[in-house]
Amino acid sequence: MPINETLSRYSDWLYTTAAAIYVVALMMTLIEQGFGAKGRLAMERAQRRSRELVGAGGPPVEEAPAAPREVGRPERIGRMGASLLVLGALLQLSAIVLRGLAVHRAPWGNMYEYGMAVTFITVVTWLVVMGKFPVRHLTGFLLLPVVILMFVNGTMLYTIAAPVQPALQSYWLVIHVSAAIIGSGVFLVPGVASVLYLFRAAHDKDNTKFARFAPKLPAADVLDRIAYRTTIFAFPVFTFGVLCGAVWAESAWGRFWGWDPKETVAFIAWVVYAAYLHSRATAGWRGARAAAINIVGFAAIVFNLFFVNLVTAGLHSYAGVG
Repeated sequence: MPINETLSRYSDWLYTTAAAIYVVALMMTLIEQGFGAKGRLAMERAQRRSRELVGAGGPPVEEAPAAPREVGRPERIGRMGASLLVLGALLQLSAIVLRGLAVHRAPWGNMYEYGMAVTFITVVTWLVVMGKFPVRHLTGFLLLPVVILMFVNGTMLYTIAAPVQPALQSYWLVIHVSAAIIGSGVFLVPGVASVLYLFRAAHDKDNTKFARFAPKLPAADVLDRIAYRTTIFAFPVFTFGVLCGAVWAESAWGRFWGWDPKETVAFIAWVVYAAYLHSRATAGWRGARAAAINIVGFAAIVFNLFFVNLVTAGLHSYAGVG
């Protein structure tokens, strides 16, 4: 069937609009993070702890808890940012659906479509996390890599709507690639949470470190739980995607594994996340060491998502850039 160029253009416009909305939501939630009541209260608690440490040797001065504050302008701006995040996700979903309708297949047959779907999954995952943890004011930190990746995806990796290569015309396109999309998209969330954890944990050990930034973050154990729970969900999905890719490779290319650049980096990422979960389950690794492992996995996922196709050529170079 011929490509529907009109739907393809609408998809591109919706994708660009979603990215612009994410930028606005990013700025709004950073305002809440920097100037909201949560940040002010956290700074006040840190200052009280500092005064108690300075006066060590005498009885600590009991201070009355801060009076509850009405919802201020930064909080209202943060709520508006969260609403824009939902709107952006709906527009991005519409862009994905229209792309699929335009090409009459699953809309992840090249790296542009793949990246569009991965960043959408990341945003949806964060919306779920926001429903379970009071972390709305951290949305800007999550959206920063999302917006950067969407920009790279829409410029360097953009591919016009077209049929997929014959080797990809298989039902495995839906099974293997969709699992890889979900796993990779979710993995971006624990990566961001782990980075924030390191800032918070460093401040908890020495309250002079990152004194203007870290106190406004949630407690370290909250960030650790977010990273662990999202990783433990994404890992089996990603594993399933890797295994399905091996089966598809045997059918399409005559071997289960060929150390193609994208296969190799995916395997490295899988090993890193397996080490993260194994170290927590057996050695009891938590805290900074576990967060560092998760960040390495995050870096491998991002590199594999986009930059492998920009710097190498291989059997997965079907984005028009490899």
